[in-house]
Amino acid sequence: MSKRLLLGSLPYIVASRSSEGLVKNLLEDDAPILFEGLHCCFHLNDERLKNRKKIVRMHNIEHNYYSALARVEKSLFRKKYFEGEAKKLERFESVLAQADAIAAISPADTKYLSEKYKNVTNIMAFHPHETIAIKEGKGDFALYHGSLAVGENNKAALYLVHEVFNNLNTTLIIAGNGVSTELKGAVKKHKNIQLKENISVEDIYGLIQNAQINILPTFQATGIKLKLLSALYIGRHCIVNSPMVTQTGLEPLCHLADSLAEMKRKVSEFMVMPFTLEDKRKRVLILEEKFSNEANVRELMNLLR
Repeated sequence: MSKRLLLGSLPYIVASRSSEGLVKNLLEDDAPILFEGLHCCFHLNDERLKNRKKIVRMHNIEHNYYSALARVEKSLFRKKYFEGEAKKLERFESVLAQADAIAAISPADTKYLSEKYKNVTNIMAFHPHETIAIKEGKGDFALYHGSLAVGENNKAALYLVHEVFNNLNTTLIIAGNGVSTELKGAVKKHKNIQLKENISVEDIYGLIQNAQINILPTFQATGIKLKLLSALYIGRHCIVNSPMVTQTGLEPLCHLADSLAEMKRKVSEFMVMPFTLEDKRKRVLILEEKFSNEANVRELMNLLR
């Protein structure tokens, strides 16, 4: 990590992506330019690109995302880094005024961006799933998955271990990379909880598909979580709290539990409830209409024309 870039006025994730070679390549034709995330917008206001059509695909409201990362971070250095990046990202966001169009990733983000910038549309997240491949029937475990090196995911996993599954007669598997020492220690105290560390994407998908419940609480309401889409495309029952699903369009497909008591009750209820063909049809109806990659590509191509 460059100290010069770290201490500069621009967000590190933006400044570290500046590239004269990239600009040179872009100048070789006059095609529209798609900027993938605010972090890739260093050259959005480059004078050499002023006559080009420029579209920005937003992933989150980035300063909110980094502020949330700071709130759950235990390392003082990383906390200060995230806080500093959040302030810089909030200032840098005004560069979006230079875009011809902005593709927001969720209805909530669309509302926020539309109040500040022109030509904002909602294009849902692209994801790895071309078909809905859910197994009917029942599994025998609940699953939480995610990048456990991320503070927010570590916090959610610890919540499930300490508060939700601590006295349930239900097997919980926690799968992901970067498991903290704290989480490892917490899991060892419970015979009904297992860790699956650093496993392949294919193995993660296998767990999602075979689980009876995918349980995905979050304490950070930003964008749309790809792990939620994976759970809905290939997994059975999905239990979430409001920050995971509110204003995403996925609310009808999830079982909502905002209190600890409600989450425990929903786990007990859906562990014994088979996932039916009718449940699957409901997923197909909503996901294929609003969340398919094919529909998203059509929307994106309309912006690029």
